[in-house]
Amino acid sequence: MAKVLYSATMSLDGYIAGPGGDMSWLTPYLGPNPTADALVDRIGALLIGNRTYGGDDPNKGTDSEGALSGAWHGPQFVLTHEPPEAVPVGYTFVTDLAAAVAAAKEAAGGKYVNILGAAVARQALAAGLVDEVLTFVAPILLGGGTRLFEGTPSVGLRRLTQREHPLAAELWYEVV
Repeated sequence: MAKVLYSATMSLDGYIAGPGGDMSWLTPYLGPNPTADALVDRIGALLIGNRTYGGDDPNKGTDSEGALSGAWHGPQFVLTHEPPEAVPVGYTFVTDLAAAVAAAKEAAGGKYVNILGAAVARQALAAGLVDEVLTFVAPILLGGGTRLFEGTPSVGLRRLTQREHPLAAELWYEVV
């Protein structure tokens, strides 16, 4: 059975995007990371928020452009109130969170559904639809932007792993 994972890299002060959705701060911290690199093969589908879908890709215009630094390809489900008329290949636009999670889990098979986007993650956590949270903490203070978990209700977590990588610290939790 597929599990739902929210994974993100955040600054030490808790931001996953800088002011205005700027993701360029992330580029120096996307280097080698054994956990992130191995995770790509464990993902069967992505659940993406509409702002993330249309947002700033720190690797735009490079060989690493796209989901998970361009390393992952497969079914992508975008949660939005206004699906586009022309749907790009490989994307499904869904207007209901529970339906989006169910469709992504079915597409993922026994692999993870990985959430990309703070708003979708908050909604899924509040609805009890997230199984695990993986956070990489980068050694930078952004001072503003989009917080990782702002407005999230209280959620109990049990630590699965805690590791140091050359460019970020890893904290992986199971939602209890």
